Amino acid sequence: MNISHNQTMNITGICQPAYNESMYFVSSMYGIVLVIGLPANMLTLWLTFLQIRRENVLAVYLFSLSFSELMYLGTLPLWILYVNNGHNWNWGPIACKITGFIFFNNIYISILLLCCISLDRFLAVQYCLECRGIRRQRIAMIVTFLLCLTVALIHSTVFILKDGEQKDGEQNTCFETLPIPPMIAHFYIARFIIGFLLPFLILIFTNCSIQKRIEISESFTPKQKLKVKHLSLAVITIFMICFAPYHLVLLIRAIVYYLNPKKSCAFEENIYTANSVLLCLVTVNSVADPFIYVIVSENVRKDICRGLRAWRRQLSVKSDNSTFPNIYSSREHPKENSSAHFP
Repeated sequence: MNISHNQTMNITGICQPAYNESMYFVSSMYGIVLVIGLPANMLTLWLTFLQIRRENVLAVYLFSLSFSELMYLGTLPLWILYVNNGHNWNWGPIACKITGFIFFNNIYISILLLCCISLDRFLAVQYCLECRGIRRQRIAMIVTFLLCLTVALIHSTVFILKDGEQKDGEQNTCFETLPIPPMIAHFYIARFIIGFLLPFLILIFTNCSIQKRIEISESFTPKQKLKVKHLSLAVITIFMICFAPYHLVLLIRAIVYYLNPKKSCAFEENIYTANSVLLCLVTVNSVADPFIYVIVSENVRKDICRGLRAWRRQLSVKSDNSTFPNIYSSREHPKENSSAHFP
């Protein structure tokens, strides 16, 4: 019976993965991430915006990270409906392409911004005096813009794919074409090398260099050294848990396709449930990223209280019909230092 089934799949070129096996887990995980990630990233977005107004360089990357996560979280309701609908996409090809475009962009913008955070800290610790002209907020904004633009241009290729288009007699999936086409297999290899392996090497190099530097340095306080250690651990942990398993599966799927492209259906069916579960770990990144802000901030409660005072002050001034004042007092508006500043 199984041999006959596999032979039929190979002849027709249509795979039939067990969508229902991971349906409840995936939809539950997406729901949890949405409920937790939405308010967490909105709060982080607001707090990092206040830090940007105080000319904090690292806040630019954290703000962009939260904004990217919020865009992805906005698409999760569609993915939840899609999974609960038996992986049938009923909202047209344009909606499929847009949600897929946001998903892929979010993955690699998040990865590259984590690299930017590590590189910024590496320059601040390793070349404290030499990099003062480089570690500027304007440069951080330009780097972030070019990074997002490059990722968006690369993934604009999703709009030429046929995912989400209704075909007679076939299940209408969204970016789950099985077996994978040759172009997608090539793209998996590129995503693993450029989107995962190179950033991983950058993270390892920068964070190991930072650790060695602060261990022999006497200019950092024990509290600052502990914060450096925690931030390095958080960035690498988020990277390894959220992105490593997913990209390793992409690599394996591409290799299996190259070894036997005409008989990859059986493998795709067997690995589908595991792949769906690992894909959920990528989504968990939307919840994990706000913790980076918690680590780099000296006092999150103090930041929130300062922001609330600024918000109340704005409401009070508007109610009096007076001009809009600077939301920071002279004591709350340091130019070179802030509670989220990293040494």
